[in-house]
Amino acid sequence: MENDICKVWDMSMDEDVALFLQEFNAPDIFMGVFAKSKCPRLTEICVGILGNMACFQDICMSISKDENLGQVLLQRLCDSDSPTLLETSRLLLTCLSQPEVANVWVERIRENPSVYDCVCFIMSSSTNVELLVKVGEVVDKLFDLDEELMLNWIKNGTCRSVGPSVDDSPEELPDFKIVPCILEAAKQVRSDNPEGLDVYMHILQLLTTVDEGIQAIVQAPDGGKETWSLLYELVCQELCQPDDPPIIVQEQKTVLASILSVLSAMFASQTEQEYTRMRKNMPLIGSLIRILQYMEGCGKRTVENSKESEQEETGRTDVNEEDFHLKILKDICCELLSNMLQELTKENTVEGLHQGHLNEQTCSCAFQNLLPLYSASVESFLEVLREADQTLADNLEKRFPSLKVHT
Repeated sequence: MENDICKVWDMSMDEDVALFLQEFNAPDIFMGVFAKSKCPRLTEICVGILGNMACFQDICMSISKDENLGQVLLQRLCDSDSPTLLETSRLLLTCLSQPEVANVWVERIRENPSVYDCVCFIMSSSTNVELLVKVGEVVDKLFDLDEELMLNWIKNGTCRSVGPSVDDSPEELPDFKIVPCILEAAKQVRSDNPEGLDVYMHILQLLTTVDEGIQAIVQAPDGGKETWSLLYELVCQELCQPDDPPIIVQEQKTVLASILSVLSAMFASQTEQEYTRMRKNMPLIGSLIRILQYMEGCGKRTVENSKESEQEETGRTDVNEEDFHLKILKDICCELLSNMLQELTKENTVEGLHQGHLNEQTCSCAFQNLLPLYSASVESFLEVLREADQTLADNLEKRFPSLKVHT
């Protein structure tokens, strides 16, 4: 039976087969399976078939408008079977990606508090990278579609029952907070799945678009240290490293933009003295400058590619899209760098010079990118630099005559 129904699963990717299944009320048959089956594999396959059928707009609308089916499918998120959870997440993402029915699912999820608990439980406890990535894509899509739902999940965290257990007593899940769950999932996927890391960093970035999200990050019990530590490690130790070719910034531009955006929001909102030490971390400043240096190399290459493909419309579109994402990364990088440079003391600067993060080449790159928009920040840093290394400050002032430093 499993072999036969797996053939149906494969065939359901064909629109004619999907329409045939809908005509013969396959969704209603699967409802019966969900209610009565004790076989996780059968449940997984049935959800998978529905996921394939939902790829076609008319069928997706029919599935989405069935309130009973919608509720039953959301209940599958509380399943203990990872393959079933994966197929359920894939089905939800497919429906959320259809503009005609996305709002139906957003509203349905908003009215089902157990979805929050189940999603948080998966993110915080699962070691299945494929499942974590798909659940992350669902959360990312939800937050992108509906700010109100995101705010509800940010403020959430109370214990709720998520369904009957064997003895018919409510099964209580821990008191989940969204930020620690996102961080735990990001740690699981960081080494095995770059696309998954990108998804979870974008979720964090979406949180920072509202004040409540920033507060949820920086007012955690650890004062945001865990978040800062993870993002710091990614930027300073894993992404865009000195032994990488400059073109790597093209591959990592979206995840870097998300990470730096969160760091920038944390930097601007955190005032606790204990956290100030992290704000003046020279390796991070060195990494920001290296990203800008790599982007300069990418920019030259993009111009060359643009000239070569000048006659090809699709080529120009790709280049323009690349330029757009690189510009976003540059803007975020420059904003964070300018704020960090403005906070440096003489002692921090001496440390940066000693460690090699600051020298004439790196400072020139920083100034080139920060001027003229962040001239006040550059001038402030140059005054401090003059105390730490008079010669270097003089050389930079000669190279950038627009700077006026008051000594």
